[in-house]
Amino acid sequence: MARPALVAVVKRLALFLLICVGNVDAQELYKYRGANGEWMYTDRPPADQRKVEVRAMSAARIQPVVTVFHRLVGREIRLLAQNDFYAPVEVDLSLDELRNVSLPPAEQSLHFVLPPQSETLLLTLDMLEYSASPVIAYRYRYLAGDPESRHQPSQPYRVPFAVANSHTISQVFPYATTHLTEDAYYAMDIVMPVGTHIYAARGGTVFEVASTNFRGGLDPEKDGAAANLVRILHDDGTYGVYAHLNWNTIRVKPGDVVGRGEYIADSGNTGFSSGPHLHFAVIRNAGMQPVSVPITLEGPNRSAIVPETGRLLTAY
Repeated sequence: MARPALVAVVKRLALFLLICVGNVDAQELYKYRGANGEWMYTDRPPADQRKVEVRAMSAARIQPVVTVFHRLVGREIRLLAQNDFYAPVEVDLSLDELRNVSLPPAEQSLHFVLPPQSETLLLTLDMLEYSASPVIAYRYRYLAGDPESRHQPSQPYRVPFAVANSHTISQVFPYATTHLTEDAYYAMDIVMPVGTHIYAARGGTVFEVASTNFRGGLDPEKDGAAANLVRILHDDGTYGVYAHLNWNTIRVKPGDVVGRGEYIADSGNTGFSSGPHLHFAVIRNAGMQPVSVPITLEGPNRSAIVPETGRLLTAY
């Protein structure tokens, strides 16, 4: 008798922050002479009809993923998950259809937390009849971070630019114009020129990087995914997000362990952005929901200061 085949339908849905959602289509780089004969490189064509060279630029990124898959081993269907992130990831699994397959126990949770860089057995289901093929259809969502994490920094965050330099906070809670979702409520925008060195506000493990985008604009749907960024996991399970970074300036990669005050990238104007600035936020996974948390920054004599819109911020 021929061995029954396992038939499965898999649908996937991943959850990420707006500033790092999905893949970005190829971008166009415009090269032309400026008013003084200098070469200009930009993501927008000149207003006049001067000679322009157009180059297509790939927006590839180092993008870890979580994959749920299955294996037929003897009379067992095993559902497993592969986590490529250097961070724990929460997975929410839905079983849409089971035919000729046993149901999981009633008390079985379909919510899982995967360790970093791991393969995890989620479920084992038994095939009921050998003469018929089992059918299993499932969906899953995932979000970086452990939902049990709590924000517990041991000291105020370092201001994320060079010591003795000062830049103005243009937007932070409670006065915000674009930080209207939970992952951005307590995010901080700091105005600074493109190319300003950015330093880790807190040590941790880099678990996601996007570095090859150079487009910026005011359309959150079109431009949001074009932000270069670094995400760093902290020892309490929260993570820092450094976004709108400059094209190809990121000095770290997933898996790197960085210390507080380590140079990680240059600021830029990529993604959903009205002008050059750094977007910095500390995020925790609040149960399949990225939520920003309030932070304090290190001021003079190791004092703790609360970030305020319009404040000139100095790094110590």
